[in-house]
Amino acid sequence: MRPSLPTLGAPPKRNRLGSVVTISMILGAAAGGVWWWKQRPASSEPEAPPAAALPAAPPVVVVPTTPLVPTDPLTAAGLSRASVKIEGPLETALVQASDPSVGPALAQVVTRSLVWWVQVPNEILRGDTLDVLYQTRPGEEPLVHAVRFVSNKTGQTHRAYRFQAPGDSNPRYYLPTGDEMEMRLEHSPLDDYEQVTSLLRDGRRHKGVDFKAAVGTPVKAPFAGVVKRKNWNFGSNGNCVELEELGGKRRRALFLHLSELSRGLAPGSRFSTGQVIAASGNSGRSFAPHLHYQLMTQDDRVIDPFDSHRTFRRSLPAAQRGALEAEIRRMDSLLAPSVAGATP
Repeated sequence: MRPSLPTLGAPPKRNRLGSVVTISMILGAAAGGVWWWKQRPASSEPEAPPAAALPAAPPVVVVPTTPLVPTDPLTAAGLSRASVKIEGPLETALVQASDPSVGPALAQVVTRSLVWWVQVPNEILRGDTLDVLYQTRPGEEPLVHAVRFVSNKTGQTHRAYRFQAPGDSNPRYYLPTGDEMEMRLEHSPLDDYEQVTSLLRDGRRHKGVDFKAAVGTPVKAPFAGVVKRKNWNFGSNGNCVELEELGGKRRRALFLHLSELSRGLAPGSRFSTGQVIAASGNSGRSFAPHLHYQLMTQDDRVIDPFDSHRTFRRSLPAAQRGALEAEIRRMDSLLAPSVAGATP
């Protein structure tokens, strides 16, 4: 007989109140969650990951700044300075103080100032000092802006400054007094020119005076005369005219390197003092526009025009002195130290 399985009792009765409570609690929790989600700040962001998960920030590198170096005043002005004590030839001293490519030409240009104070080269003495402010220019001679020369011969400090006065066509070199450095000729062949670039006393053994002037500058008769000849030795002289004085000293005036001459100009043509006879140029053996003016006697002896003509120095009008003085102060600040007590 098979053993009887235990009989299962009747299922227990369910408590209806407990189910209601349980359902109520679940619904309440759900409602609370919805209320919390609606009440959270709108700008809240997702929680940041732990600090250990973020990449490390790169180290801050401090770059040291280079202090600004003040601009050299000479460089800012576009100029160079040569300061020398004369112990031998002037050209040698300036080559050593500047550059072999500049020194020889610079010596020639500086000499144009020195000749108005001393005889060159004989009166340039050992122990003299020279300071020059100059500007180099490709393909051209150096342009000198200021010269300071301490002379044992004269016992003075001589100074000259390049300055273009308002209304003047050309710059000129002036002394601190406001007078031009160069003497001018009465009844000069040129009224307007930039500089005398050669004198009989400058040591070059040149027979005339060279005036640096633009091509086309009117050339005037220095005395009443008659044309004796024109365009001889054209290869060297270029367009040229010889004028013979009528009466007086019977001087002969030679004008070389002129621009093209008028066809009407011929031997026998007469001119009065101050009458235009030609125009300056750059013809013949000439390296830059200029006029060669040469005086001769009837027996071919060379005369210095600065001995034959009356001379004078032109001065700046008082109204223009202030501008010159400002330029002098600027140049003096760039020259070698101590110009106190200097004289023209």
